[in-house]
Amino acid sequence: MLAFVLALLIWMLLTWDLDPGNILVGALVSLAGSLIYGEILAVRPDRALNPLRYLWFLYYLPVFLWEMVKANIDVAYRVLHPMLPIDPGLVKVKTDLKSDIARTLLGNSLTLTPGNTTVDIIGDQLYIHCMDVSRRADIIAGRFEKIIARIFE
Repeated sequence: MLAFVLALLIWMLLTWDLDPGNILVGALVSLAGSLIYGEILAVRPDRALNPLRYLWFLYYLPVFLWEMVKANIDVAYRVLHPMLPIDPGLVKVKTDLKSDIARTLLGNSLTLTPGNTTVDIIGDQLYIHCMDVSRRADIIAGRFEKIIARIFE
């Protein structure tokens, strides 16, 4: 129910239109979304109202953007200077995150930093393909993991 109300509220804020047709479409889309994703999002619905989670998310954004900028510069430098060593490989990263959505955000965050791709998540292990294994994904994951735990767990 909370997922439906939040989705409808976001729909109304984004469209800013009180036309009955718009409200009906928003309600249908919100209902479909909450039926499909409500179980994932509502593991602990009481935590959705905790404002500290949103403050931690606001803190997470610049940390993530900084890591992404650094990774972009590193990849661009390796492309422009092809003599730099590239040592691709898979790195197994153990995570202490318990919820699926937290692990997914961690994996997606690592994938969005250039040079890394999360290949699989099995239990508490993330398998990440790195362009250069010396630039360890587990170090980056550790920075993200501490903040993500504050947001989702």
